[in-house]
Amino acid sequence: MKNAITERKLLGIAGLAWLFDAMDVGMLSFIIAALSVEWHLNEVQMGWIGSINSIGMAVGAFLFGLFSDRAGRKSILIITLLLFSLGSGLSALTTTLSLFLIFRFIVGMGLGGELPVASTLVSESVQPEKRGRIVVLLESFWAVGWLIAALISYFIIPHFGWRMALILSAIPALYAIYLRIHMPDSPKFQSAKTETNKPSFIKNILHVWSKEFARPTIMLWILWFCVVFSYYGMFLWLPSVMVMKGFSLIKSFQYVLIMTLAQLPGYFTAAWFIEKWGRKFVLVTYLIGTALSAYFFGSAESLTALLISGILLSFFNLGAWGALYAYSPEQYPTSIRGTGSGMAAAIGRVGGILGPLLVGYLVTQHVSINTIFLIFCISILIGALSVLLLGKETKSRQLL
Repeated sequence: MKNAITERKLLGIAGLAWLFDAMDVGMLSFIIAALSVEWHLNEVQMGWIGSINSIGMAVGAFLFGLFSDRAGRKSILIITLLLFSLGSGLSALTTTLSLFLIFRFIVGMGLGGELPVASTLVSESVQPEKRGRIVVLLESFWAVGWLIAALISYFIIPHFGWRMALILSAIPALYAIYLRIHMPDSPKFQSAKTETNKPSFIKNILHVWSKEFARPTIMLWILWFCVVFSYYGMFLWLPSVMVMKGFSLIKSFQYVLIMTLAQLPGYFTAAWFIEKWGRKFVLVTYLIGTALSAYFFGSAESLTALLISGILLSFFNLGAWGALYAYSPEQYPTSIRGTGSGMAAAIGRVGGILGPLLVGYLVTQHVSINTIFLIFCISILIGALSVLLLGKETKSRQLL
């Protein structure tokens, strides 16, 4: 019983910051749409707002993943959340696009560093038979954050502006920092720290690419790139795509809110299946579901078709994300787990940079939404294929 309470506390503390991070990323898609009107931005400038966030996430995931294998999971989680809170709050005070982009980079660094380290900490702190389910449930806080982001965007941005929305996302995250100070570090990291000397950053990077781990590393890098490329390309542009399809800004917020509700059952079903049928099954099945939904969303003409395909897109895509965060730390031993997971996430964030930029460029070239979403459909199928051919099942495996 004591262990179960500890797991719930760990899940809650780690999940709270995940929720705040999701609020920020979720609101960014709505803020981009609002800024395009207020600052008269073109599609390329809009794409850069999403991409600079991902550049910061790539840098943060790589650096803080390395640091977490040296300094510990807990201390890095506190630092990354502090970066996120400060960057988000300061970005609310900007009046120029260039300054806004600088603070979005800082926000991205905090967010990109936090997510793989948080999933690593939780993976190392729970029993093997519960590990996948707990990490997917951790990811489900992302859906709650997106839902809150959609509500804030729908009720706050039209009446009080995008600045108030950013301030609302920054202030509560400070409470999560307070909670994390009292959170224990990973028992596996503490044990490994007392048994071995700390290897250099270069040795850890080379170890990730050693013969023993090259195959899972290749698989993860392909998977992360394809998933993040398509996710940020599709979801950061979702409200704007709805506007392009003829709906008003307010209506597009309303419809995206409805689609966001489908993220929660996507996570919960993935959490159930991941311990019943395994990581590979959930990843491949949910990624194929995401690819098909993306294709139908891009080609949808009627409101009914848009909503149904959008709901299915949210359901399958976020379920796959949960499995991705559960699967990644399981590929490596404790000594390089933060490094391996962080590097894979960093490669994914490169995809997150290219996705929104590609959409902005293609829209200016008058490429159809149908073709754009077909590109994302193919990308997701490549990610599913990498898991199917290169991935190994890690369900209930004891972490080393």
